[in-house]
Amino acid sequence: MRFLVTGSAGLVGSQVVNDLTEQNHQVYSCYHNETPTHGIPIQLDLTDQEKIKQTLQEIKPDRVIHLAAMTNVDLCESKKELSFLLNVKATEIIAKQAAKQRTFFVYVSTDYVFDGIQGMKKEHDTTNPLGFYGRSKLEGEIALNKIASSWCIARTSTPFGIHHKKKSFPLWIKENLESNKEVPVLVDQFTSPTYTPNLSKMLIEITTRQITGRIHVAGATRISRYDLAKLVSDRLYLNKNLLKLTKIDEMNWKAQRPKDSSLDVSLATEILNEKPQTIQQSIELFLSEL
Repeated sequence: MRFLVTGSAGLVGSQVVNDLTEQNHQVYSCYHNETPTHGIPIQLDLTDQEKIKQTLQEIKPDRVIHLAAMTNVDLCESKKELSFLLNVKATEIIAKQAAKQRTFFVYVSTDYVFDGIQGMKKEHDTTNPLGFYGRSKLEGEIALNKIASSWCIARTSTPFGIHHKKKSFPLWIKENLESNKEVPVLVDQFTSPTYTPNLSKMLIEITTRQITGRIHVAGATRISRYDLAKLVSDRLYLNKNLLKLTKIDEMNWKAQRPKDSSLDVSLATEILNEKPQTIQQSIELFLSEL
């Protein structure tokens, strides 16, 4: 099968491309600056709408997994126009072209489309993003709703894994505690941390099986940042007294974050062969990979 993956040099994208290549699929790895290590590299500027159309026309993929996005939450707040171009307009152009070519399209979205007042959100719960990042990703979802074609919106939450450039939260905790540094960790922000190999397999299954609609593909555990840091420190016998309890209101962020953006993954658990993993399973696998 022929796949086109955007954002293929990123934390999740590199895992997806690697896994697809191992399954002997033909993979076109779209990137902006950094050339991906797997697949057939295709340089693609997501602000160039004509280039997007041309790329899809030339490659004629059977499936598209759209991971590329401006994900820096504070940067999205200060550069709204660029965020809109990358997260909304590019998504719309790719989706329209995919529909024209009868290509199944998977759009990877975020838990930040919710306001975080109450967690464990289901697929059809009311969205209400707090910041522009969440708003732009939601606008991308809305763009898909207007296109009568085969698509899936796959929302995830705080992905972590091994990447040569991007340092995941558990690794950041490990390195700081090993260096005997005090680490401020939030006690009142809850998410559903997702191990990238687990996420990748779920995304690939959705794409190959052409599962349509919305689905939450995240870790199976709702956990605070503090409890996740404690889990890492306990597992590695590090000094958890260095974890400094911090509240979300104390953070000097430009953009507001949801306090509880955990996702209900019961649909994914029910219909996918690759099940969402608990945080205990994921951390065990992650630490054994380091």
